[in-house]
This record gives sequence, structure tokens and C-alpha cells, in this order.
Amino acid sequence: MKLPKLQKPDKYVGLYIFDFGDHTGVGFTAEEVAELLESEKFKHGKVYKIHRAYPDGKLELKGVSAETFQLEAGMFFYSQDMETAQKDFKALFDMAVCSAPPCRAKVHLAKYNDDKYAISLIYPAEYNDEVSSWLLTGEYKTGGSAEGGIEAVQRYYDQQPEIIESQQLFGKSELVSRTGDELLTSLKLAVQR
Repeated sequence: MKLPKLQKPDKYVGLYIFDFGDHTGVGFTAEEVAELLESEKFKHGKVYKIHRAYPDGKLELKGVSAETFQLEAGMFFYSQDMETAQKDFKALFDMAVCSAPPCRAKVHLAKYNDDKYAISLIYPAEYNDEVSSWLLTGEYKTGGSAEGGIEAVQRYYDQQPEIIESQQLFGKSELVSRTGDELLTSLKLAVQR
């Protein structure tokens, strides 16, 4: 895979490289990659996320499976009483108001039984690293146990706890994703942004 020389490589960290087979494009957003992978023409493309960039132009990449763009991941924070669960729910929502999450997400306060409650944070799986960093930076803490991942989301849906409260969080986006014809007309460009 041959990549173009980037003028400011550090501005591409967190974006994606799409390998079309006959050429590559650098600088796609997660939403753009998801749209490309959903198309019949590009469904077999290879995707790499840019994790680090160095001043000399070298990039540290991580391969991302196409399935990742179709899945949800989540973080689940458990407590044993309603009062603690409500406090944790409010703390997470307040944190999102002060500092928007890196992507859209839904937050539930859910009840399994009288001594098991959960705060669920569910988001597109391709943002797993960014959401983890956002939680750490915001110093979100709870008193109970926690779990996360794609499988945890599936268990949550399978167990169908009672949703007591729900909020939709909207992510901050410094880049506007292109869709449809606007995206398709730019695919031959080696550098997308």
C-alpha cells in the first residue's frame, strides 16, 4: 500500500485510510468509511485507522475490520441501589454537557432487579478507543463494577432490563462527513482533507 506524503500528518490522527485495491485514500471519517463499506462496489475495501503520526510523515496504523463499522460497543457501570445509579447517570450526562463525547451515543439508566442497576453508554464500535479516552479524561468514576465491549452490548439487549431513563448524546465533530455524490466524486483523491 503506497501512501501519499502528508503536509501535516498529525491532523490525520483518528482518521482512516481506505485501500480501494488500485489506490488508497487518506483522511476519511468513520461515517464516510461506513458508507463506503455499505456500498456494493467498495464492500471489500481494507480500512486502517491512523493512531499516531510522526513529524517525518510516518504513520502508525491499525487495521479495522469492516464488521466493526456495523456494530455497537458499550460501557456498563453497575450499582446496587437506585440512588447511586441516578447519581452516576447524572454525572455521566453532566460530563457530556461540559465536554461532548467523541461520537453520538445513548445513555440508559436501567434496572435489572432491586439490587442491580446499570448505566449503559452505547456507541458505534469504531469509536471504542476514543470513548474510553473521553471517560478517562473526564475522570468519570462509579462505585460499582464495570464492563465493556461489543459482547456486553449484546448481553444487555438479550437481558432486556427496564429502562428507567434515557438520553441521546451528540458527539463533537471537528470534521464534517461527506455523503452520497459528494463523497463518491472525491474517491480518486489520495488525500481527502
